[in-house]
Amino acid sequence: MLNWIVEQKYTVGIVLGVVFGIAARLSMLRTDYRQYPTYPHGKIIHISLGVIAAGLGSVAVPSLLDKNYTAVTFLSLAAQQFRDVRNMERQTLSKIDSMELVPRGATYIEGIAMVFEGRNYMVIFTSFLAALFSIVFSWYWGIAAGIVAILITNHFKSGKSISHIADVQISEVRLDGPNLFVDDIYIMNVGLEDTRKIILKRGIGLILIPKNKNCRVTLANVGQRQALLHDLSTILGIYRDEGEPSLLPLAKLDMADGRLAVFLLPQERDIEKARCVILQSPVLESAVRMPTEANLKPEGKEG
Repeated sequence: MLNWIVEQKYTVGIVLGVVFGIAARLSMLRTDYRQYPTYPHGKIIHISLGVIAAGLGSVAVPSLLDKNYTAVTFLSLAAQQFRDVRNMERQTLSKIDSMELVPRGATYIEGIAMVFEGRNYMVIFTSFLAALFSIVFSWYWGIAAGIVAILITNHFKSGKSISHIADVQISEVRLDGPNLFVDDIYIMNVGLEDTRKIILKRGIGLILIPKNKNCRVTLANVGQRQALLHDLSTILGIYRDEGEPSLLPLAKLDMADGRLAVFLLPQERDIEKARCVILQSPVLESAVRMPTEANLKPEGKEG
């Protein structure tokens, strides 16, 4: 058996690479509160793409070791295929978004599509590493490399959450005549008496306090705010139906200090749970801004 493994090291390496590549994709594939990818058909699509990515990463190793460099050019075709996957996810989510009571928003959708493309590249990385160590050294080194690669991919699976950039405090929802406030931040004008009664009975308010100037600009991003409202509405529910704009959840900035006020009418009126949802909501990559990192030194001067 051991002799066969030594003689068929390319076959063993490719098999190990494919196995660990698929394992990496399965470890990164999860249907959560957003219900995406859907079960089972959405998962079948992404697992199938993961198998293809794992095979590409594994087969690339023997090609390189045999100096068959032209064979590696098929990876460029894989990159094009995965870009098409990103476009597919973007189009699908955009169509679904038009039917949501509280939409995700274009920024959130672009972030999800980017993640699905990137995870296929992480599968290629895992399978390539497992196959490389298995072929160059020994099969048990391939297993060790595959496990380490899966740990690395899971480390990069998720980014920062709102808890990294802001503190969240529970605040009072109040009406001053027709004007709606969360704490001291103006939200909107409420004209109908029935709507005011619903707001006073079911409304909850939270204030997000940015931790620094960079976080302040990130919270000001409209796409980031829409993502927060969508996550809150998905988990807590939303007390409204189509055609009721006065009951739509809103997030408004205090222009003086950058605080963000969030107003929501949930089906489940649990303020502490709403606070936890916001703290765990993702920070969108395309919403991150770092103005303090800009080089604003005048030309010709060194600091």
